[in-house]
Amino acid sequence: MRLISLSVLATIGAFCGSATVASADVTALVTTQTYDISGTTGEALIRSMNRNGPRHGFMARAIAQTSYTKDWDFDFVQAKGACRIGRANGTLKLKVTLPRVASTLPPGLEKRWVRFFAGVRRHEETHADIARQMMAATEKSLVGLTVPNDARCFKARREAKRRIDAIFDDYEDKQNAFDASEHREGGHVEYLVEALAKS
Repeated sequence: MRLISLSVLATIGAFCGSATVASADVTALVTTQTYDISGTTGEALIRSMNRNGPRHGFMARAIAQTSYTKDWDFDFVQAKGACRIGRANGTLKLKVTLPRVASTLPPGLEKRWVRFFAGVRRHEETHADIARQMMAATEKSLVGLTVPNDARCFKARREAKRRIDAIFDDYEDKQNAFDASEHREGGHVEYLVEALAKS
């Protein structure tokens, strides 16, 4: 599951003198947290993840989770009645939650756990990569956005929000498609769980 929030900050500046070049910057901040599980068999570890993992909806729990917030900070530049985005800085805050074994594992189970955990981490890293791609696509869409006959930048502000929302929807579809592929019957997640659970 991905938890998402958005805030947009904007400032308006008057254009004077020579033209300023539109610029943008995206910063990604990643925080990783863990929750403890224990057990001496693969099935016991899976049960522990089902009890202690991050919430996925109202009742269910997930093995791991990547959530994020996205913020955009604009400078609007006014010139000859038009409004242009002169700067667009984005901040992506990613929070990844992963299981951590808090007990000593038998040697065979330890090897299976290492493989399982590597697969889970790759899955969550893919979610984070899709979020980063979303921010890059948004940045590309915003930089240099110019709206004529918009001296007070109302139309430009609305258009920036529309573009942010449209790109978010597109990339949320990609997040959901990735999960659907990974979690399908016979998919990668099922393979990881079965490999961990085998005795």
